[in-house]
Amino acid sequence: MVGAAALVTLAALAALWLATPDGQGGPCTVAVPLTVLPDMDESSGLAVSRRHRGVLWSHNDSGNADVLFALDTSGKILAKVRVPIRTRDWEDVSAAPCPAGDCLYIADIGDNQASRPRITIYRVAEPALTDTETAAPAVFPATYADGPHNAEGMFVVGADAFIVTRDRRAGVYRASLPSARGGDLVFNRIGELGLAAATDAEATVDGRAVVVRTSHEAVFYRTDDIAGGRMTPYFRVGLDRFREPQGEAIAVDGNMIYLSSEHRRLTRGGWFMSLSCRLPSTTPEGTPPGPPSRTP
Repeated sequence: MVGAAALVTLAALAALWLATPDGQGGPCTVAVPLTVLPDMDESSGLAVSRRHRGVLWSHNDSGNADVLFALDTSGKILAKVRVPIRTRDWEDVSAAPCPAGDCLYIADIGDNQASRPRITIYRVAEPALTDTETAAPAVFPATYADGPHNAEGMFVVGADAFIVTRDRRAGVYRASLPSARGGDLVFNRIGELGLAAATDAEATVDGRAVVVRTSHEAVFYRTDDIAGGRMTPYFRVGLDRFREPQGEAIAVDGNMIYLSSEHRRLTRGGWFMSLSCRLPSTTPEGTPPGPPSRTP
C-alpha cells in the first residue's frame, strides 16, 4: 500500500511534469503555465467575455451546480454566478451578441448514449461580475433533423447556432436562433470536419473564424467556409506537447489561445493554461476583409 507521504510526493512530481511543457517551438509558446482551477474539477467550456475585457467564462460538466465561473486571463476565479436552470449535461458555453446586447449561450447538449429526444440551448444576458445569479434565460428546446447525437461543442455567429458532434467525424449542425424569448430549434447537418472526439468549439471575438479542439490539436476554420459547407481548415496547432491532463475547452482572443482541462486523480481542481501564438489571418490572400456572411 502506498503511504500518504508517497502520494504527496507523486502528486508533486505529477504537477511539476504537467507544468513543464515539452519545448517552445512552433507557432505557440506558453503564456500562463498549467494552473489549478479550484472548484472546477470538470471545466468543460470556455468563452471570451464580450462585456468584460480580459474575462473568460467557464463551467463544470454534468453532475455539478449550474454555475458560471468568471476567470481572468491567468486563470484566477473572479466570480461565480448561478444560472436559474437545471441542466442535464452542460457541455459548452459560448459568447456572442444577441438582441439584448451581449449574451452567453449555454449548451446542454451532452448525450453519451445518443438517446436524448431533445437537447436544450439557453441564452442569457452576460452577467456583471458582481452578480450572484443571472437573469432568467431564454430557452430553446432543440432536436437534430436526423436523430440524436452526442456533442460537446457549440458556437454562435450572427443569428445561427452551430453544434459540432463528438464522434469519429465531427458532424456540423446549424439552426437559426429566433429573436424572441425562446422557441424550438431544429439542427440540420451541413457537413463534417473529419475530427475524432471534438471536445469544444468556439468562434473568435470578431466572428471570422472558428476553432475546434480535440485532445490533441486545435483546428481553425473560416466561419464563411463552415457556413457554406466547406470544412477545410486553414490552420492547426498541436497540443500534445503542452501536457494538459485531459484537454476539454478552448477559446481564442486575438493571438491568445486559452485552454482548460478536467482534473486527474492526483490533483484537486481542473486546469487552465494560455498560449501566445502566431496565428495567420482569417482573410484569404487577395480578399478584402469584411464581416462574416450568412449563407442560407
